[in-house]
This record gives sequence, structure tokens and C-alpha cells, in this order.
Amino acid sequence: MAIDARILVVDDNEDILHAARLLLKRHFTGVQTLSDPVELPALVRRHAFDVLLLDMNFAPGADSGAEGLARLGEVLAIDPSAVVVLVTAHGDIDGAVEAMKKGAADFVTKPWENERLVATLMAALNLRRSRLEAQDLRQRNRGLAAATNTESGMIGTAPAMLHVFDAIRRTAPTGANVLILGENGTGKELAARELHRLSPRGGEVFLRVDMGSLSPQLFESELFGHRRGAFTDARSDRTGFFRAATGGTLFLDEIGNVPLHLQAKLLTALERREVVPVGAETAEPIDMRLICATNLDRAALSDENRFRQDLLYRINTVEITMPPLRERRQDIPLLLDHYAAFYAQKYNLPPKRLSADLLARLSDWSWPGNVRALRHAVERAVILSEGGLLTAADFPLADAAPPPAQQAVSTLDEVEKTAIIRALDKHKNNVSRAAEALGLTRASLYRRMEKYGL
Repeated sequence: MAIDARILVVDDNEDILHAARLLLKRHFTGVQTLSDPVELPALVRRHAFDVLLLDMNFAPGADSGAEGLARLGEVLAIDPSAVVVLVTAHGDIDGAVEAMKKGAADFVTKPWENERLVATLMAALNLRRSRLEAQDLRQRNRGLAAATNTESGMIGTAPAMLHVFDAIRRTAPTGANVLILGENGTGKELAARELHRLSPRGGEVFLRVDMGSLSPQLFESELFGHRRGAFTDARSDRTGFFRAATGGTLFLDEIGNVPLHLQAKLLTALERREVVPVGAETAEPIDMRLICATNLDRAALSDENRFRQDLLYRINTVEITMPPLRERRQDIPLLLDHYAAFYAQKYNLPPKRLSADLLARLSDWSWPGNVRALRHAVERAVILSEGGLLTAADFPLADAAPPPAQQAVSTLDEVEKTAIIRALDKHKNNVSRAAEALGLTRASLYRRMEKYGL
């Protein structure tokens, strides 16, 4: 069955064009030929070809390949993602190699072997689709970044946060791999995005991958990509996150949750700076800035039975630790005012302000869910409050309740919330361990944390 693709064959020899058309139409749905290379730029502007098969010499007796190089340059100037396969004589392979340095995808020699030509065009088609998919991912992520930019700023004047800001400022321009440590909700992703924004890659894609959500069966497919037919349901080629982040930044969140046997695959890709898609035979180079994050503490990361030390050395050229909110209490009023204004604007509500007494009470609270919990608590209060002044009644926090001896009967929600808070405190906000202790899945625990503003 022919593959849905548009192939353009450019050659001044009508016999070669006829032979190419007969061969390729059995394999591709759209095959077009062109005998006059002067018409090539206009044709490329009008149509989106998946692969161009371009002869290197057109003038009678020419063998320098100069005209083929010139036409290659014209095509790439019009469509930088174009995939061009050159056709050359046996004696001009050096010229074809030079053309590949200038942007050609591959070359075949005359007279070609039918099977080799088809295989070369198939590989070129995969390259074209990978480039288009990467472009689409970049555009969507740029749009997403622009849409969420109003909430992405990092706020703080506490010494611990000033230290973080300084580390980000110094590290961002270098391109070094960064490992961000910190409890859940401390803003590790915000730090990663700031590193990306201030880097030379700031105008390119920022891709976030939740490593804890990747199943072992799809680990390689999601990160490294796969080829059509590599496994059941692989109906088309897929560009993995490593290749999709080309030119930009790849943020591997919750990297501490990756099993040991998969950490080895990750290490190999990072050491070689290349990936092999599932079902492919050749490696593909990767070019991205790597930032990782985990809520594991340094002691857990140093445990060889839990995390490979060679991988740790690879990902933490620079290490940044995000402080928990209880260690930067002076920032709590700033954060409360910021999110109160943000959510009032987001939901088109009148401005909301917090009383001095409420600011003092909230600044003394433990905030086991850190900034994430504070943000959710403010969002809920802004939505449900009736007046312009937020009060303690708008923040049903755990230690705002009376002591157990004064309580009549606790509701099931109160009991559940208290149990979650204690489990998170006991396991130092490690969601995986807290979920295991409570007999819940990670996803279930995350839903309950959202429900109670933790």
C-alpha cells in the first residue's frame, strides 16, 4: 500500500524522470516530476513537498555539482525544513558529501538500485515528518508559554530566595545541566522555566516531562520516539521528547521516580548525545538544554540502590535547592497579595485584599504544601468570598480549627485532610511514600491534595 507522501523528482533527463515515476508511484501516493530546474523555486513556494529528489548536474557535460548546490540553497532558503536527497554520478561522491554539509539529507548514485532508492526516500520522509512535528511542538509550547506568562514570575525577598535568584542568573547563560531539589509545591518548575527564559535558548521550546507518569513500557517510546510498526498500535512515526526539544530546553520533572533499569537508558542517551527511536536502526543526535527536578533529598539521591550515581553526576553540573515556604515566611504576605490580585483579575472579580490579622495568621501557618497550597487556598478564597476583604473564614486551614478537645465531631473530610497532612509531614512531602503509607495511588493523593488546598 502506497504511503501518503508528496515526492518531487527534479532531473533534465526525461528517461530518468519516467523511470522514477514508474518506480515511486508504487510506494508513494503523490509523485511529481520536473525537468527544468529554473522552475523549482516557484514550485516549492506553491506546494509543500515531503521529499525532493534532486539531480546535481543539469547543463550538458557538467560534472561539478555546482548547479545542484545552488538549487539546494534556493530550496532551503524557501523552506528550511525541506528534505532534499541528491542524485549524483559515482565519480562525484565528494561533492554529494559537501552538499550534505550544506543541508542535504542524503544522496544516491546513478544508476540507482531501486530498493536502495526507495529505502533512502523512506528515511528522508521520516526525517521530514520529525522536523514538522518538532516545529509544531515548538509553536504550541511558545503559545502556551505566552498564555501562562502572567503567572510564571518568581516572587520573594527572603535570603533563601535571593540565593536561588542569584544561582539562576549565574547558571542560565551557561547551558550547563541543572538539578533542582525541593519539596512538592516549592516552585521547581518555575525555576526551570526561569533558567530557560534567561538562557540563549529562551526563544525556543520548553518541554516538561513528568517522569513519574511514564510507564516502563512506554518509557523509550515517549522519550526517544518510535517508528511506525515498532510495536502494536505504533501506526505512525513519533518524535520523542528528546528530539522534540531540539534547540530548546527539556525539563525532566520527578526524575527521582525513574526505576534503576530505566535510568541506565537515560544515562546512555545523555552520554552519547543521541537517541535510537524504538524500531529504528540508526541513532539520531540530540541538542537541548537539560534541567531535572526531584523532591528526593540529597541522602536519598546518594543511595546507589535508588539512584545511579553516574547519572546523578551527569545531570547536576549545577544544583539548586528551592526552600520550603516555612523557611521564607517573610515572603508569604507578598505571595498572598500577588495571588489575590491575580485571581481577582483572572475571574473578573472586584479587587480582594487581606486584613493585617489574616496576613499574620497565614504567615504563621506551616503550609505543608508550600507555594502550591498557598496559591490554591487564595484562589478558593477569592472565588467564594463575598466582600472585598478576605478573612480567616475564607481560609479553612487545618490549624485554624480549635484543639481536638474542643471539637464535637470531625467530618470525614476533616479526618482525611488531617491524615494526609500527617503523612506528608512524616515523609517530608514525598508524595509517592505518603501515598503508599495511606494506601492510595499517587494520582488519588494528588486529587485529594488539590481538594484540600495542600
